[in-house]
Amino acid sequence: MARYRKAVCRLCRREGQKLYLKGSRCNSPKCSFERKGYGPGAHGSGGRRGGRPSDYAMQLREKQKLRTIYGVLERQFRRYVERAVRSKGVSGFLLLQLLERRLDSVVRRAGFACNQAQARQLVRHRHFKVNGRVVDIPSMILRAGDVVEVCEASRQLQPIVEALGRGLQPPGWIEVDADARRATIARLPEPEDIQLDINEQQVIEFYAR
Repeated sequence: MARYRKAVCRLCRREGQKLYLKGSRCNSPKCSFERKGYGPGAHGSGGRRGGRPSDYAMQLREKQKLRTIYGVLERQFRRYVERAVRSKGVSGFLLLQLLERRLDSVVRRAGFACNQAQARQLVRHRHFKVNGRVVDIPSMILRAGDVVEVCEASRQLQPIVEALGRGLQPPGWIEVDADARRATIARLPEPEDIQLDINEQQVIEFYAR
C-alpha cells in the first residue's frame, strides 16, 4: 500500500506549524521545526514570496495539512471528502469525524502509539484486534461500541509500552483501560473533541471548485 516515505519534519516546516508527526521528538530540542524556523528546500530560508496568498493557495495548504496529519494519500482522502459531502450534517466536521474514526487514528488517540505512522505500522503488523478479531487495515472506520485491544502476544511490545508510558489523556469519546490494553468507542466524536488547527471548511471548498 502506498504511503509517504520521505522525511516528515520538512512537512511541518512547509506548513509553518508543528503537525506532531514524530511523537515525543516534536516536543524535544531535536525538533527540526524548532531548530530551523524556515521552509524546506533551497529557497526556504529566504521567506515566502509576495503578499497575501490566493484563496486557492490557502485552501490547498489546509487540505495538505489535514492529509499529512492523518497520513492519507490523495485518492483515499478525496473519497472521504465525497462521503462527508453526501452525508447529512456539516461536511467539514463529518470529514474530521471520519478521519478520527479510522483504526490507526483511534490507536494513536488511545495512547497505544506515539504518532500516526507508528499506529499505522502496528495495525498493519497485526498487533490489534477489533471486537475480538485480528485486523490489519489502518483505514477501517470504527463505530460506537467497537472495542480495540492489543493482541495478547503484543501487550509488552516496546513501542506500545513506551507510548502508554507517556500518560496521554484520551479524548472523551474513547474509554481506555491501559492495564488491559483495551479501548472502547463510547460514542462518536463531537466538534469539541477534535482539537486541530485546521479550517476544514476550506478543505471542502477546495474540492468543490
